[in-house]
Amino acid sequence: MRLLGSVIVTGLALWVTALILPGMHLGENSASLLTQVLTIGAIALVLSLINAIIRPVLSFLALPLTCLTLGLFQLVINTLMLLLASWVSGLLGLTLQFDSFWWALGAGLIIGLLSAIVAGVTGVGDERGGRTRAARD
Repeated sequence: MRLLGSVIVTGLALWVTALILPGMHLGENSASLLTQVLTIGAIALVLSLINAIIRPVLSFLALPLTCLTLGLFQLVINTLMLLLASWVSGLLGLTLQFDSFWWALGAGLIIGLLSAIVAGVTGVGDERGGRTRAARD
């Protein structure tokens, strides 16, 4: 159930980010609404799987560099995960493209912020199911 919530949150963040950034291309503009929604959902699934499988390994390996940069290297890891998702999506025939590394970095910032806000407001991705400590006790 957490994966589905993660895919939905990531899909919304991808869609809003594609509306904001002109250097990020998500799906075909001339496609029907259903095709665009399915494309965004498929790309969100790819990105969620990459973040669940590859990101923890990369974050662990980059821990010394992350500590040295006081956590700023996580922005680079976000960008690399987006670029990897773009490459995998291209192999699957889906459109997720960035004009440059810097557009991917900006997209990583925006997607991270939007995902955190949506997850914080809705409680999606919270292991406790959105309950507070007082409600559990």
